[in-house]
Amino acid sequence: MLRLAIYFLLALASGVASFFITNSTVVNMTAGLSMGLAVPVFEQIAQNRENLRILWYSFRYRNQAVRVSTSYLFKIYIDGKYLLIRGSRWRNQFQPVGGVHKVSPQGSGVLSSMGVTDDHLIPVDEASYRDLRVRVPGKHLFQFFQWFDSRVGREDSPWREFQEELLASQILPQDKFPHIMHNYLRRDVDRIRWSDWAQAFEILAADIYELVPTPEQTQALKDLAAAQNPEVVWVTAEQIQRRGIVPGQPPSIEISAHSKRIL
Repeated sequence: MLRLAIYFLLALASGVASFFITNSTVVNMTAGLSMGLAVPVFEQIAQNRENLRILWYSFRYRNQAVRVSTSYLFKIYIDGKYLLIRGSRWRNQFQPVGGVHKVSPQGSGVLSSMGVTDDHLIPVDEASYRDLRVRVPGKHLFQFFQWFDSRVGREDSPWREFQEELLASQILPQDKFPHIMHNYLRRDVDRIRWSDWAQAFEILAADIYELVPTPEQTQALKDLAAAQNPEVVWVTAEQIQRRGIVPGQPPSIEISAHSKRIL
């Protein structure tokens, strides 16, 4: 963002200067400099469009509290199908392994200084304590996401939910997964929207990871698929897109809307 501001100011200054300089050679030089700087300005805008969008939200919704929920999701893909697990709160729904980020005491202090408060839409219990599901003063949205991007004071590994949902539950054998390798794919930050459910403007963000299993872990996942455990399903991309519906067949499972993020 700082580089974008510098390029923009230099381009603007060069453009303005060309209107006040009478020497044609100098005019051509300043105009050329302005045009040359326009290229990195547009490049920086493209690279920082998400930050610029959040910066706009900070101004547009500065007098409102915005609900923000951040999570991480696992793409687990074997033999053309994706692993989804039964939801803990909505038991009739299947979704990717993952969950809401947790905040450390250090992070809680930073959030308190911004005036961020807990979101009580979902009851705070032992499982949801310190979840990064909060209400952020609109004027601090940009500051909040800068803190989130810094990864300081908040959960920065997808291991916890993987361990809780697949290993502690004995869905997968713990001895085959003493550790895991994963690739970070991307971050999805949804555009702000009004949520009737939350009765507030809302931004949802999710970090997407891809499991990179060892050969032994791959075999354990294949064994899980063959066992047909009722707590998990293996589905195609089309089934995820259709929320579990298979054309010509009666509905058998319901897939969460946010499962599309792992595709």
